[in-house]
Amino acid sequence: MNGGDGGDVAAASAGPALPLEWKFSQVFGERTAGEEVQEVDIISAIEFDKTGDHLATGDRGGRVVLFERTDTKEHGGNRRDLERTDYAVSRHPEFRYKTEFQSHEPEFDYLKSLEIEEKINKIRWCQTANGALFLLSTNDKTIKFWKVQEKKVKKISEMNVEPSKSAGNGSIASSSISPSPKQYLANGGCPDRSYNSLGNDVSFPPGDILSLKLPVVTSFETSLVARCRRIYAHAHDYHINSISNNSDGETFISADDLRINLWNLEISNQSFNIVDVKPANMEDLTEVITSAEFHPTHCNMLAYSSSKGSIRLVDLRQSALVDSHSKLFEELESPGSRSFFTEIIASISDIKFAKDGRYLLSRDYMTLKLWDINMDSGPVATFQVHEYLRPKLCDLYENDSIFDKFECCLSGDGLRVATGSYSNLFRVFGRAAGSTEAATLEASKNPMRRQVQTPSRPSRSLSSSITRVVRRGAESPGVDANGNSFDFTTKLLHLAWHPTENSIACAAANSLYMYYA
Repeated sequence: MNGGDGGDVAAASAGPALPLEWKFSQVFGERTAGEEVQEVDIISAIEFDKTGDHLATGDRGGRVVLFERTDTKEHGGNRRDLERTDYAVSRHPEFRYKTEFQSHEPEFDYLKSLEIEEKINKIRWCQTANGALFLLSTNDKTIKFWKVQEKKVKKISEMNVEPSKSAGNGSIASSSISPSPKQYLANGGCPDRSYNSLGNDVSFPPGDILSLKLPVVTSFETSLVARCRRIYAHAHDYHINSISNNSDGETFISADDLRINLWNLEISNQSFNIVDVKPANMEDLTEVITSAEFHPTHCNMLAYSSSKGSIRLVDLRQSALVDSHSKLFEELESPGSRSFFTEIIASISDIKFAKDGRYLLSRDYMTLKLWDINMDSGPVATFQVHEYLRPKLCDLYENDSIFDKFECCLSGDGLRVATGSYSNLFRVFGRAAGSTEAATLEASKNPMRRQVQTPSRPSRSLSSSITRVVRRGAESPGVDANGNSFDFTTKLLHLAWHPTENSIACAAANSLYMYYA
């Protein structure tokens, strides 16, 4: 549990890292001016695999699209060989479209008279095996385990027959034996058959029959085939909001509003309920589960967040049904600052463990919070994201924007965190002690055009002076902290950080933008 301390000490002794300069890398599915976005094409999930060589996106139409990295292959050799060279190789992260498949279809629950939409809620990569890619995808009710593998398309080489009388791909179109009865020898031969022709359809090449070459099976190309290996269904009464792989490589969890289930990848007809917050009387319900994730290295630990702004760390070794938590992480507001919106904006929409498992990042409507799992007294850092929207909470409630669920992510080295916002903006903060890095970028080909010259980034503490600085940028209605007009209809909910490099993939409606630093 204490892993990663050495890295943090080294980072602290070296001082805060220099702010990154983000540059546009690629865009997939870019919209032309005035083009109307189809609802089914809007991206609803993004996930890098552990190596960072593959990227998966899911959309509201139930499709999963896979991309693969190409710039490492073009430089020749594997990454380890490149690291051994005595000069720096400046790589520009580049991905290309690999394949796509229809993961989920719209369904109808006849017992409850409910439509189950095909929208992909989450995607999680599993361990690769024998060159095949494995991943889990889920909609509101059903989780599917997919295997994506290259299949060789075998073709038959052409025989040396006359092209005008041969069928495509070298196969003979029809039998050329005459229908008239003939006398055949005991071994199947035909005494009066001529040896220079098999009939009217196919003729031998000039010369003896021995010059005829037999067809040979050759492989010309490979195609990617996605096959659903298992379907994990009928285990959730409420909408699934999270799935997370265990570090043991054998199990995963799925979470809905009131329950978390534990599955074995090999067993699709049985799961174990490990967390149940459903009260005996639903009128007593005060909070729901909003997100859940396994610890990256300890297979017995997982964390889940609630709509009340708390995060619970649980240990599966305690009992079969984990109805008590090991640690509770929450930050209580002072009674004087409570309002009608307090509980709504405190609801945590996403949690992510840092790579070493020591820190936990959470996103509520207003802020990003970084927690040390060894310290449950409060967050070690708080980053203001939407403080400038506080005066407009009534409007946000009226148009339901206050219920938007923004995701968050950490860099592979744990030194930076990122999350999305409105107007297709996303924000990147440096978390090292003394760091003032706070970049505001736009999901476009010029990400830095919305960048503030003097970023007003709240530091480690939520001091009143910091709050005043941020609020001053939002005094004029319809203008954000950077002096830009904000648009609640364009929101950047989903983004992912490359596991080993400073590269971010984010979704703006149906477009996938990629940036590097």
